[in-house]
Amino acid sequence: MSDSASSGSGSVWERAWSIDGDLSAMRSIVQAVHEHLLKTQWDEAAAFAVRLALEEALTNALRHGHGGDTSLPIDLECKISADAIHLVVTDQGPGFEPDTVPDPTADENLTIASGRGLALMRAFMSEVVVTPPGNCISMRLDKGVLGPS
Repeated sequence: MSDSASSGSGSVWERAWSIDGDLSAMRSIVQAVHEHLLKTQWDEAAAFAVRLALEEALTNALRHGHGGDTSLPIDLECKISADAIHLVVTDQGPGFEPDTVPDPTADENLTIASGRGLALMRAFMSEVVVTPPGNCISMRLDKGVLGPS
């Protein structure tokens, strides 16, 4: 796991990691982000939302993007300021088309597991963008706003 840090002006906390698919490395990163949020001006609801969205994004990168191949790197960028939290997770997989992911709340999809992670990210973050070809997901949570704006 490699980690780089930078501090811009003001109270911006920026980190970038490149990790293999090791679950303990993923947990360590999620924990570091969560702990930083709790130490700053972000409340528990925001810290929970970010933790859940980040866990889902990293898990999806390993499971779907890399097909479970733990040797492929997953890159994560995190920027936390007083006003917003930005997360970018990039895997080495072929990507996916988000419009083809089934809506897990539709009656016909209630018994399938597909699509729940993306739906959770969208529910808890202000914005979720999947960049073509679909192997990079960017998420933002604005201060005081939980869920889509």
